Amino acid sequence: MNFFESIRLAIGSLLQNKLRAFLTLLGIAIGVFAIMGAGTLTSSLKYAVSDQLAAIGETVFWIEKMPHMGMGNNFRKYRNRKPITYSQFKDLKRQMTTTSMLSAYTVSMSHTIKSGNLTTNPDVYMIGADYNFFSNNAYNVEFGRPLTDEDVNMTKNVAIIGNDVAVKLFPNLNPLDKYITIKNQTFQIVGILEVKGAMLGQSKDNMVIIPITNLLQYFADEWEESLSISIKAVSKEMIPATIDETIGALRVIRKVQPWEENSFELTTNESISEQFGSFVSFLSAIGWISGGFALIAAGVGIMNIMLVSVKERTREIGVRKAVGAKRKWILMQFIVETVTICQIGCFFGMAMGFAGAKLLGKLININTIFPIGWLIGSIVICTMLGVIFGAYPAWKASNLDPIDALRYE
Repeated sequence: MNFFESIRLAIGSLLQNKLRAFLTLLGIAIGVFAIMGAGTLTSSLKYAVSDQLAAIGETVFWIEKMPHMGMGNNFRKYRNRKPITYSQFKDLKRQMTTTSMLSAYTVSMSHTIKSGNLTTNPDVYMIGADYNFFSNNAYNVEFGRPLTDEDVNMTKNVAIIGNDVAVKLFPNLNPLDKYITIKNQTFQIVGILEVKGAMLGQSKDNMVIIPITNLLQYFADEWEESLSISIKAVSKEMIPATIDETIGALRVIRKVQPWEENSFELTTNESISEQFGSFVSFLSAIGWISGGFALIAAGVGIMNIMLVSVKERTREIGVRKAVGAKRKWILMQFIVETVTICQIGCFFGMAMGFAGAKLLGKLININTIFPIGWLIGSIVICTMLGVIFGAYPAWKASNLDPIDALRYE
């Protein structure tokens, strides 16, 4: 049996029955597309989140009223918790001894920023923060300066703006020392943030940072607005001690009884990675399940094509057997042809998966990571698909009686 001759015959069979071949290859391609698309997307998302967490650092963790993810049916319980106030943060800051930095901040969404006759869209998010916010959350000021303790303590009307706001309000101008208006308050621009780009379709530069005391005074109720607290331990080895001290101090400050659970959520890089890992696993499972069903349906189509091919080539098989072809040669020939068809469909599916993931990566602005393991897995699965669904047609072809096959019209 000539291996390459079998591949040539498989391609020739596809070209002779273009519509039938197209529908079969489409089924395989869709299955592989679902698998490769899900694998590429989940790998890219996982890399993007890991990259963000690495920029922040392993020694930072957060205290918030509600968890980031995985609230399930407990939303009402989390919602009814008392807010984390600025006075509680200041009490915590005074009591902590094992930390390197503490920062309090809060985010207020959907603001319109004005400067002269120019106005942004009403989608700018405003962060009330303090000096340590920039270091704890990996924000760098490219021009000007960050907030200072004096800005916060004296409730100064100063602001640091993101690149999107700078481009919108000050085209071809240096925004430093210019003024912007948020609602009825005027702020002087003292800094411009380093460009961070977008992630998951949301720009990270469409923002304004002001002192947290300003936000609580002009834009929120201090006793109703729940703050987020980011805490940086002195070292990685000190994280457990810092977490224990934070929990103990905050329970006392928030008057949590010994038998009651924490009235706040503590989130670490590790817990975010675990929670996001569960989400990624869920997406991966969807990709494998949907791709598996599509490949099974395609496998049935392949078996049908090969059975038709056996019938159409009955006389050819008889001639081969008459001149000495062995059963195992006929068997292997048809299995190789089936595997070849599957691999052609696999190639188109991988190309579609890569192109789709690349396009989606551009839309949500994340680096596209092509997982080699998923690629190899797709090739192996399509090879097994060809062997499994090509076995019966190949067996049927190899067992044809040469005399009856030669008589077949």
